[in-house]
Amino acid sequence: MARSRRSTRYRPPLPGSAILAAWRQGYGLTELKRDLLAGLTLGIVAVPLSMALAIATGVPPQHGLYTAIVAGAIIALTGGSRYNISGPTAAFVVILFPIVASHGLGGLLLATLMAGAILVALGLARLGNLIQFVPYPVVLGFTAGIAVVIALLQLPDFLGLDDVALGDSTLHNLAAIAHAASSLDPAELGIGLLTLAALILWPRLKLPVPAPLVGLAVGTLAALAVAPLGVEIETIASRFSWEHQGQAGSGIPPFAPGLVLPWRLPGPDGTPLTVDFALVRELLGPALAIAMLAAIESLLCAVVADGLTRTRHDPNAELIGQGLGNLAAPFFGGITATAALARTATNIRSGAVSPLAAVVHALVVLLAVVALAGVLARVPMAALAALLFVIAWNMSEARHFVHTLRSAPGSDVAILVICFLLTVVFDMVLAVAVGIGLAAALFIRRMAHLTHARRLEPDRDEESRDLPRQVALYDVNGPLFFGAAEKAVSSLRVVDPEVRVVMLDMRDVPSLDATAIVALQALVEELRARQVGLIFVGMPARMVMKLRRAGVRRQAGRLAAVRQPERARRLAERWLAVPAE
Repeated sequence: MARSRRSTRYRPPLPGSAILAAWRQGYGLTELKRDLLAGLTLGIVAVPLSMALAIATGVPPQHGLYTAIVAGAIIALTGGSRYNISGPTAAFVVILFPIVASHGLGGLLLATLMAGAILVALGLARLGNLIQFVPYPVVLGFTAGIAVVIALLQLPDFLGLDDVALGDSTLHNLAAIAHAASSLDPAELGIGLLTLAALILWPRLKLPVPAPLVGLAVGTLAALAVAPLGVEIETIASRFSWEHQGQAGSGIPPFAPGLVLPWRLPGPDGTPLTVDFALVRELLGPALAIAMLAAIESLLCAVVADGLTRTRHDPNAELIGQGLGNLAAPFFGGITATAALARTATNIRSGAVSPLAAVVHALVVLLAVVALAGVLARVPMAALAALLFVIAWNMSEARHFVHTLRSAPGSDVAILVICFLLTVVFDMVLAVAVGIGLAAALFIRRMAHLTHARRLEPDRDEESRDLPRQVALYDVNGPLFFGAAEKAVSSLRVVDPEVRVVMLDMRDVPSLDATAIVALQALVEELRARQVGLIFVGMPARMVMKLRRAGVRRQAGRLAAVRQPERARRLAERWLAVPAE
């Protein structure tokens, strides 16, 4: 008995289980070399992506780099997936951009802190497997919708439009872009198209240099080439400036991320935030949305990585690692982080064997910030917009989207389209909530159709062939829950006045909820009023206990529960032998 109590005792997930698993399998110089090379490749890829995603979110580019450095390393060391690479991701843009617009950088970092705490709580509560209950059409619908929103947000920079005030409404943004269309700058558009062409064509050459690096290099060189002609191209340096301990400059500060207090960073009006209950209440909804999306993205990424490498991740440890990374990053100026599928796939293709590759990737980004800040500041905004176009296209999974529209059942197609439209027109949180609600309703409807009860006739069903004609045998199949209980129980009403005993074969009923218990109570009372006995056949003991707790108890000659059909038949015959009152 003591052994049983120990086996059911709660054991919290172990942070860092991924790196421990890699170490236990054997880790030497060969594995270290593979991790170093993979981390170097990832770092080169992460630098332009981190800058572009930070700008798309509405914050200066260095905050995306700080996210990759701090959160990328902490999540790798404390998470539950050996191959996940974490940092800023495109999926968060539609959530974070409105937070920055309403609450500034300080509000975004506070929301990230709150989301980190929620993720740790989810991991400690062992809720990592809940990702299995998010239907694929919901995920595909909101990710495709996010891709459309990201692409839309890049149009002003790609086209070189002037004075476009973007907000959190897609319809408003479309109107603002259309109103500013007359200010299109051919030079900015040319830089964007040239970068886009390089990003699309370079991977076809199958050379080891990452396409984002080549694309931004092409765009930057093109901008430098037209500068002597008097053509001004907007760059990171011309748009962003920084101040640090009395020093000031443009572009990206050439310093490693330092310790900051998130609530002292500027709010929407440029002054430090005032942290009070009202602000926390306003940020709670966005924080929950961040935590939900971070959990979905990171766990889906880990599942894909497991499929590519034939390994297994610890979902609860991964949630704790993601939470710790998002708790730490804001204190160094980092924004929200989660696992990035494209970078994780690159990590696997590059030969990584442990989370140390992600740590090396973070160190490479740190080196780029310290040593190459001046070079990074010359990257044109149009080139970054072109890079985000490619990210949005890859994120949209257009082929899967179209294939699902053509091949999936009509109900799943409806959920996919609704989630997509809600994400584009409103926001992702509403899309996921509505999508999961619709999917749950359709699931309940399908399960209700599978649940039924029918009377077995002696001339057609062998099970009832030897029963007296005063005994009616019903076969109940499927779960009895709120969506199906009333329908199934209503078919058990006795219409034959000769029937004195009803037998319910419950062997194929896997579950029973409160609605079903109430319906069965009503059936028991109705049969008792007609002086008809009721025998439950093959009902599991746990269901019998549920009925007993609800007040449905054994009554001699009127109500009983037996395990075997043969025993139920003998009991029914004994009840028939007693004259009716």
